Amino acid sequence: MTKDMTQGSPPKLILGFWIPMLLGYLLQQVYGMVDTLIVGRFLGVEALAAVGSTSSINFLVIGFCTGICSGFTIPVAHKFGAGDYHGLRKYVANSVWLGSICAVVLTVSTVTLCRLILELMNTPKNIINEAYGYIVVIFIGIPLVFLYNIVAGIIRSVGDSRTPVIFLTISSVLNIVLDIVFITTFHMGVAGAAWATVCSQAVSGILCLFYMRKFEILHLQKEEWKLNGQMIGTLCGMGIPMGLQYSITAIGSVVLQTAVNGLGVVAVAATTAAERLGGFCTGTVESLGATMSTYVGQNIGAGRMDRIKSGMKACLKIGVVYSLLAFLIVLCFGEPLGKLFVEAEDAALVAEILKKMQFFMRANGAFYLAVMLLVVLRFSIQGMGFPGFAILAGVFEMVARCLAGFVLIPLFGFTAAAFAHPLAWVAANIFLVPAFIHVYKKMGRMLGKAQD
Repeated sequence: MTKDMTQGSPPKLILGFWIPMLLGYLLQQVYGMVDTLIVGRFLGVEALAAVGSTSSINFLVIGFCTGICSGFTIPVAHKFGAGDYHGLRKYVANSVWLGSICAVVLTVSTVTLCRLILELMNTPKNIINEAYGYIVVIFIGIPLVFLYNIVAGIIRSVGDSRTPVIFLTISSVLNIVLDIVFITTFHMGVAGAAWATVCSQAVSGILCLFYMRKFEILHLQKEEWKLNGQMIGTLCGMGIPMGLQYSITAIGSVVLQTAVNGLGVVAVAATTAAERLGGFCTGTVESLGATMSTYVGQNIGAGRMDRIKSGMKACLKIGVVYSLLAFLIVLCFGEPLGKLFVEAEDAALVAEILKKMQFFMRANGAFYLAVMLLVVLRFSIQGMGFPGFAILAGVFEMVARCLAGFVLIPLFGFTAAAFAHPLAWVAANIFLVPAFIHVYKKMGRMLGKAQD
């Protein structure tokens, strides 16, 4: 079922679109949390650290894939808002061709280089083999990441945010079952957790693909499958900057992870558990950004600039409430939730990990408002068709994390690691606030001239 977000109450539209998106992002965090929880409980602290040591390189590559797919769907939202369904279908077809090429190239290159990358990241020798066994499987599944994100993104671009969540729920349940089976029954180790994730992604992607056929406006004709140079250029112009934004941000995360790796297995395990739990707050806030990307994209296509301002106000109000509630959850339930991740005979070791984990989560939680603002502004700018600004925002985040990794962590240890992400969020907002004002005014002038 399509949804036109160019008509009706912006707060109601945004809230109605966001709630299913929020559930979807929560389920995506479940993927990561279940892997981590089962690995930590059944395979031990070193296995937990092994999975955690790959998180930044995982984010660099998979984030790039996700960013590209998000960029590909922006022209689709523009065409839907404008009522140009023929152009919409041509963009869908060209997205499929371009996404397939990107998936093959990225899979081959990352699988080939991931061992070398782990070595360059100073991954501790006692966990590097398990880390490699986990991340190489994740990279083998890159084509499935493209499949789900492109198809689900197209479905959301035409206003349906609920159905991809239903399919993600199914795959999340499957992920939990496969995690337990692969690790406890087949004794596949950390690689089993990775295979569970890949298989689950395959299911969600295939379900979305079959469901997409129910949309009449997405029934592609033979001539619409032809490659279009201009559309390929537009898709690259939208997708590559968004992908690079994730990757540039992740470069800072790689530097940060390398510095944390140098602090030892305890610090890596504590950071892994804290980031997976914190992901329910920092990761799920991306749902607000994705909502605004669709909302802004459709309204730009319809030339309804007046609705973007009211939509932004409504979204920020929702974001403030959500961020404050998330921080309260961290304060009240961070420690008991953390105990789910750690299992070891050494009680002193467990206590040290939990202490560091709780400190990390509270340091990050105090800045959830900052990351909310960052995500909403960044996705809104992208929805207006200015993805290049996302790269610059990513540069600010990267510089801040590199500063923490190269300078602050060697000086102040784990304390600096705990405040590294908040430092990056604040740095990005210093750029994004004036950038949004500039883009909003520029787009208003462009639409005004077009209507004249």
